[in-house]
Amino acid sequence: MNEIICQFLVNFLLIKVGYKICKPQFSIKKIILEMEQTFIHPIFESNTKEFFDMARSSFKFPLYLFLKLPSAFFSGLRIKSMDEEACVVTIPYKWFSQNPFKSTYFACLSMAAEMSTGALGLAHTHKSNPSVSMLVVSIEGDFYKKATNLSSFVCREGLRIKETIADAIVSGEGKSIQVTSVGTNEHGEKVAEFRVTWSFKARK
Repeated sequence: MNEIICQFLVNFLLIKVGYKICKPQFSIKKIILEMEQTFIHPIFESNTKEFFDMARSSFKFPLYLFLKLPSAFFSGLRIKSMDEEACVVTIPYKWFSQNPFKSTYFACLSMAAEMSTGALGLAHTHKSNPSVSMLVVSIEGDFYKKATNLSSFVCREGLRIKETIADAIVSGEGKSIQVTSVGTNEHGEKVAEFRVTWSFKARK
């Protein structure tokens, strides 16, 4: 009898906060796990698509770069593809991005690598509630080959970034994560690899 009463009270309280119980069997542990999935992770789901649409636009994203990150715009950085898990950013070898040694300037390569990681963070924090600040803490790079044509940098750690942001929101503390971006040339040869450390913190 006491278990039935407890079941009724738990169902009532959860329904009051918008959580629907689908199974009649009473299980505190299962309810807690389901609530974590319901309340924590979907905080990003309704907002990432809007950012993805902007990032994939041949007009909106270049305009965004021109207004917010002009150095990237004039260097020719573009997002080639992007989803929840990965982002590919390209940087051409041209007059604006060149160095005296007839290859792409290392700063432009690092800018592309940083954007491939940072765009994933921006997507997963886009119009989130609460809002989340993000900041580069450190960046390290290794160079393997001169970049003399179009270089593509890919980061495939979007889900790890998303989890770190969720942890920052739940804990109320700043959380850091190091992610990797690998750059290749038009022939698929590795030109550089960067490790970027981002810090995320929910604003109060």
